[in-house]
Amino acid sequence: MSEKYHDILQSKLDQYVDLIYLVSKKFPSDELYGATSQLRRAGLSVVLNYIEGFGRCRDKVYKNFLEIAYGSFKEAKYLLDFSFRQNYLSKDDYKKIMNLSYEIGAMLWGIIRNLK
Repeated sequence: MSEKYHDILQSKLDQYVDLIYLVSKKFPSDELYGATSQLRRAGLSVVLNYIEGFGRCRDKVYKNFLEIAYGSFKEAKYLLDFSFRQNYLSKDDYKKIMNLSYEIGAMLWGIIRNLK
């Protein structure tokens, strides 16, 4: 994977986590220790596992961290869907984060597939 691809993905992941924190500030206060906390942790887990794996510089280790990041990505996606169904997210916020989510998911999966 090129350094440029890494920079593009890193930028998208930064936007993703920032957006998760921004939209989750609007969640009901009684969800602070529920959906809000879980969504934020899952979103951070995506970027943190990606960064840690990239920094390890060994394909097998990198792939393992990518798979963990992808699992957290799927968890965050479910929580975003759930939050939208519960009306915690506006339609505009949901569309915005889902568009970014699809790009990130495709990029992560592409790297994992190429490391097999």
